[in-house]
Amino acid sequence: MSAATMRSRTPDRLCAAAVDLAREVAVEAADPGSVGEHVAVVAEGDRVVTHFFECQDFGYRGWRWAVTVARASRAKYVTLDECVLLPGPDALLAPEWVPWSERLRPGDMGPGDLLPTDAEDLRLEPGYTGEDIPPPNSVVSHEMAELVEAEDAEVTDRTVVPARGSITAIAEELGMRRARVLSRYGLHSAADRWDEAYGAKTPMAQAAPASCVSCGFLVAIGGSLGQAFGVCANEFGPADGRLVSLSYGCGGHSEAAVMPKPPRPAPHVLDSMRSDEFQLRPSDDSGSVPTSDLPEQDLGHS
Repeated sequence: MSAATMRSRTPDRLCAAAVDLAREVAVEAADPGSVGEHVAVVAEGDRVVTHFFECQDFGYRGWRWAVTVARASRAKYVTLDECVLLPGPDALLAPEWVPWSERLRPGDMGPGDLLPTDAEDLRLEPGYTGEDIPPPNSVVSHEMAELVEAEDAEVTDRTVVPARGSITAIAEELGMRRARVLSRYGLHSAADRWDEAYGAKTPMAQAAPASCVSCGFLVAIGGSLGQAFGVCANEFGPADGRLVSLSYGCGGHSEAAVMPKPPRPAPHVLDSMRSDEFQLRPSDDSGSVPTSDLPEQDLGHS
């Protein structure tokens, strides 16, 4: 029989009448003056009843003292079952507890804080540790054995330079000597997080004249993430110094609005910027006679 069916039963008459017994038990269990009025009686089962009293403690607003009483079959005396403090319908409750790993948000870490990672963190996977033993006839087998011994002894000597062309040297150059590296899940998780902040679906990108893939301020990055992300180097852009999706964009695109050169004035049709010299009278050594000294001629007669 379900709990809902049991609670719908009519309370036992003797158990329901034992209000004074239930109050005495609640007063004994609670602090002085914290037990209030009797508010309800609920049948929990056959000859089992719970009495509820208001809790007047300021720290437990809306809570109720619940005293459960019962009696045996054919018995005339009611006995105590339990007494607890339970939240009511309007009780003030603490928020549901959340583990610290789920409460942590970006930006919560400060100087000196340590953020441990789980050994089985899905975002990470084992990197190159040198534990793969090469064949006995391999030229790097002895070098690999020394590397394993150093790692087992927790000794990190970065002054030792691996032999050129060895597996250790290649791993050192590629940055693969870390104990753990990003897994495929870790890469996808980071890419989704960055794309949500600086991706094609953001309002800034939707209103941008062009995407970052064609912007001159985009700084390319290496690795597989370089196929979808880059670093913005526009100091006036909203994502300066941030990892942005190649499909992101803003109004600071290098080719969106190229500022035109200032116009050059057209050359003057008439040169009025300099003075021209004209002679009013010819020079004396030219042998010509001034016009004013010639006799007047009648232009109408031959």
